Amino acid sequence: MMKIAMLARNPDLYSHKRLVEAAEERGHSLDIINTLRCYMNIASRRPTVYYNGEELTGYDAVIPRIGASITFYGMAVLRQFEMMGVYPLNESVAIGRSRDKLRSMQLLARDGVGLPTTTFAHDPKQTEEVLALAGGAPLVIKLLEGTQGLGVMLADSDRSAKSVIEAFRATNTNILVQQFIKEAGGEDIRAIIIGGKVVAAMKRKGAPEDFRSNLHRGGSAQLIKLTPQERSTAVRSAKTMGLNVCGVDMLRSKDGPVVMEVNSSPGLEGVEKATELDIAGMIIEYLEKNAKPNRTKTRGKG
Repeated sequence: MMKIAMLARNPDLYSHKRLVEAAEERGHSLDIINTLRCYMNIASRRPTVYYNGEELTGYDAVIPRIGASITFYGMAVLRQFEMMGVYPLNESVAIGRSRDKLRSMQLLARDGVGLPTTTFAHDPKQTEEVLALAGGAPLVIKLLEGTQGLGVMLADSDRSAKSVIEAFRATNTNILVQQFIKEAGGEDIRAIIIGGKVVAAMKRKGAPEDFRSNLHRGGSAQLIKLTPQERSTAVRSAKTMGLNVCGVDMLRSKDGPVVMEVNSSPGLEGVEKATELDIAGMIIEYLEKNAKPNRTKTRGKG
């Protein structure tokens, strides 16, 4: 029997309820711990995490379900658990890589994973060169800090792309400019990876008139069979990030699959309902096989 901590702020989310259910079905206990209510003694020789006035001890594993808006604090709490020897489902270093859109794309490109043409520049004088480098309109403009399809815009013409980019530059906001994969037709693929294997895949289609396929934005999902190339792209992306469990979002381009994002806390509702698979159970099973004290590769380093 394992004692598992889940760092999450909303116990009522489908994904969180399912993980509790799956853990209890297998005879484990799972405590949902509000990440922002944790506090730590950083300078102590014996790393500790406190929650509601009590020291958290005796945990075998920690499941980080850290919202994008609290990544910085959530990673600090997770690192503290790692230094206490608690096994993390995903390590803080790997989550940090995947949450930084720019860094994650640089790492994926280095490892030869297919990506849409993506440009990044600081100087507003280079707007026209950036547009040309990305292949001209239509273009996708993304805020580096955006999540769940928010902060993603489609510019239909070079003129509108230029005005959007210049507006963001004026507010000192970091953005990526990306080739628009028209042939994907508003559909993308999400592959769920657990322990280096694709365990489920679904095709997501955007709501009518929306080029984003996020289920949070009214998209729909259905079961899909991946091609061998899509499967290996998803597995390689997870490995590059160092994530044990993740969702890899891909588009079908005329040159093969291109990766849009690697999500370290994928929602379970869409994929479980589309595939009728027990993904939460597979995650707990992964912890049963791997959760041993002090098995974090990086031990809270870097």
